[in-house]
Amino acid sequence: MTGTTDGPAPTVTPGAGTTPPPGGRPPSFHTMWADLAPIGRHAASGGYRRHAWTGADADCRTWFQEQAEARGLTYETDHNGNQWAWLGDPLGEDAVVTGSHLDSVPDGGAFDGPLGVVSSFAALDELRRRGAQFRRPVAITNFGDEEGARFGLACVGSRLTAGRLTKEAAYALRDADGITLPQAMEAAGYDPEAIGPDPGRLARIGAFVELHVEQGRALDLTGDAVGIASAIWPHGRWRYDFHGEANHAGTTRLADRRDPMLTYAETVLAARREAELAGAVATFGKIAVEPNGVNAIPSLVRGWLDSRAADQATLDTVVSGIEAAAHEAAARQGVDLTVVRESFTPVVEFEHALRDELAKILGGRVPVLGTGAGHDAGILSESVPTAMLFVRNPTGISHSPAEHAAEDDCVAGVLALADVLEGLACR
Repeated sequence: MTGTTDGPAPTVTPGAGTTPPPGGRPPSFHTMWADLAPIGRHAASGGYRRHAWTGADADCRTWFQEQAEARGLTYETDHNGNQWAWLGDPLGEDAVVTGSHLDSVPDGGAFDGPLGVVSSFAALDELRRRGAQFRRPVAITNFGDEEGARFGLACVGSRLTAGRLTKEAAYALRDADGITLPQAMEAAGYDPEAIGPDPGRLARIGAFVELHVEQGRALDLTGDAVGIASAIWPHGRWRYDFHGEANHAGTTRLADRRDPMLTYAETVLAARREAELAGAVATFGKIAVEPNGVNAIPSLVRGWLDSRAADQATLDTVVSGIEAAAHEAAARQGVDLTVVRESFTPVVEFEHALRDELAKILGGRVPVLGTGAGHDAGILSESVPTAMLFVRNPTGISHSPAEHAAEDDCVAGVLALADVLEGLACR
C-alpha cells in the first residue's frame, strides 16, 4: 500500500480523504487538548509519563486515530509504528506533511510534542473552514518514541524511517528493566521484524513542517507569538561508566576508598565549567548507581551527559574537555572510566528555500531563530525539505510540568500553520 521496501504494508483505515465526515464538526482545538490532557499524567508530579510502547502511549495513539477518523482522513501506521492521517492520496507525490510527537520525557510538560499534533488537526480544520482547495496530498503524523525516555535514544521512529538507525542497533536498545525495543513493540501489538528504512514514503514527501512549543525564551524576549527555526544545534548523549570498589560506608577510611561517586561529582562540575566557558550547554541529568545502598560505597556510577552547542567545533571542545577532566579525576581516585557516545546529531540547517517560503507566506512578520533542542524535523532533514514553527513559551521552561504556552499564542500558532499549509498545498 505504501511502496515501502521493508516489511509488510502498514495498517490502513480508509477515509473520505477530501471532505469532513457527515454528522457535525470535528473536535475543536480546546476539546482535543482537554481529551488528550489526562493521558499519562502523573498525579503526584503533575507531569507526563507517556513513554514509548506503554499503556499511556497506546492511549495517545488511540486518540490520534480517533482524530483522523473524526475528520474522514485516511489513517495508517507505518512499519516503524509512526502514525499518519492523510487528506488526499497517501500514495500521491509531493505531499505536504505536518505533525510532531505525543510521547514525553519523565514528568514532562503538556506542550512538548502534543502542541504540534493538536495544532496540525486544528490547522486542517481551519483550512476546511476557509474552503481551501488542495492540490497536493496533506498528512498529519505522530512520530513514535521521539523523546527517547525509555530506551535512551531520541527520535527512534523518524531515525528508523530515514535509515539513520539500523535494525541491529534498534534491537540492541534496552530500557531500565532490561526489556528490549522489539520486545516492547511486540507487547504493544506491533511487528518488530518489519522495522527499517522507508525511502518510498520519504520520496513522496515534498515538505515537512513541524510546529513546536519553543524550548527557550527567545520569542518572549522579542515579543513575538510565533517564530521560524533557522537551525538545530549539534548535540549528543554520552554515557560515563565510573567503576570503583564497593565497600562499607561506615568502616572504610576515606583514604582507602575507590569511590566512583566522587569522580562522578567532579565530572558534573567540570561539565558546568566547560560549557560556561564555551557558551554552550552540558547536563548530567540521569544517573544509575550500584549497589545503590545508603550505607554502601558504590561499585558503579553510570551517568549520562547531554551536551549541545551552536557549532560543531564548540561542541567538540566542550565534550573533550569534560572527558579529559573525568579521566584526570578517575586516575587520582583509583576509579576506572569508560565513555560511550550513545547518540549524536550534527548541526541541522533547515532548507533555506523552504524556510524563506514560510517567511514569505507569513508576510515576513516572524523572527528566525536557532534552537538547541532536537526534533524529528531535524532527523528527516537529510531526506526531505523540512522547516519548523515555534510558539512562544513565556518562561522558557521545558521538559517540566511548568512548561506553558498561552491560549492566544497557541491560536496564533494554529493560524500560522494553517497559512503555511495553505501556501504550500493549495496554491
